[in-house]
Amino acid sequence: MSKRNSAKYKLDRRMGENIFGRPKSPVNKREYGPGQHGQRRKGKVSDFGIQLRAKQKLKGYYGDVTEKQFKRTFTEASRMKGDASQNLIGLLERRLDMVVYRAKFAPTIWSARQMVNHGHIRVNGRKCNIASARVNVGDEITLGSKAREMALVMEAQGLAERDIPEYVAPDGNAKVTFTRVPTLDEVPYPVKMEPNLVVEFYSR
Repeated sequence: MSKRNSAKYKLDRRMGENIFGRPKSPVNKREYGPGQHGQRRKGKVSDFGIQLRAKQKLKGYYGDVTEKQFKRTFTEASRMKGDASQNLIGLLERRLDMVVYRAKFAPTIWSARQMVNHGHIRVNGRKCNIASARVNVGDEITLGSKAREMALVMEAQGLAERDIPEYVAPDGNAKVTFTRVPTLDEVPYPVKMEPNLVVEFYSR
């Protein structure tokens, strides 16, 4: 399974932040942007630029979902009752690939998506290979029998850089239950996310 390190770390350097909290991120050594002019690119950013950056950062964190998918999720969040920015985070955290990542079944969001696509994940005992499938409160997500022996899964479960959040309750090493839709302050982002700016970006 590919880990797509280059694209992931390129996003880190473009944003100047360690988006995924990974110890090998190049931002830990140099905080300027990529390319030969990276150090000189420090002009004043407009309001639009700040909103765009917030959108790119959030979208990138969730494995660079397509713009069409991301905008569709925002539209759905804005139609729901309550705070649109909180709704957006709740919908993104309910993606199956994200729950697999939060459960520490995979070391990165990209490998989590690949595990789902390859049919290694069960939702309430039934195989689901759609990464964007939405998990409901009370759903049980389990690893398939083959996946339990994979080196990738063992690597993920041994990672010290992140913990399983409270809204994903583990039952042994191969099963978790999605207990509730989280709020922004419950989601363990390694960097500050600003979904309110994403709402402003799409509401222009």
